[in-house]
Amino acid sequence: MKSGTKIRRILVISRMTPYFREAIHYGVSLARTFKAELLVLHLVSNPVEMMALNAPGLFPEEVYKNYLDSQHEEKEQLEQVIKQEIRDGFPIKELISDRDSLQTILEIVREEQIDLVIMLAHEEGRIEHSLFGGENDAIIRSLPCSLLLVKKEPGPVNW
Repeated sequence: MKSGTKIRRILVISRMTPYFREAIHYGVSLARTFKAELLVLHLVSNPVEMMALNAPGLFPEEVYKNYLDSQHEEKEQLEQVIKQEIRDGFPIKELISDRDSLQTILEIVREEQIDLVIMLAHEEGRIEHSLFGGENDAIIRSLPCSLLLVKKEPGPVNW
């Protein structure tokens, strides 16, 4: 961001996992502080890709099912957080995509003239790592705007 540049539009990237609530809270706080517009992009895992990822039995069926259940649960919790902010008079524009994450993010950043992107610094577990592995690095290298990486340490992951 250039010196003196105003933050007018903020995009929070959400993959609907528990730690992404942290990124949402940062987005709301910064948007209120800078009187900026806030957009939240929910990147959902395409069920076909999820099945293909698990095709060779990479993850036990229980882990796969638990991931899908937790993603659904997290979606509901994020919707509650966002709805509460909207009820409190703070507008949030929500976008949802199951397409290629990097291309979707870059399109939205350009089309919506985003000044700041907020996302988590890392992923939480095995499935997220397999789905999003090096994606954060690609996003960081490709963004034409500033980026805030939210650091949230998860508990231990059983590999």
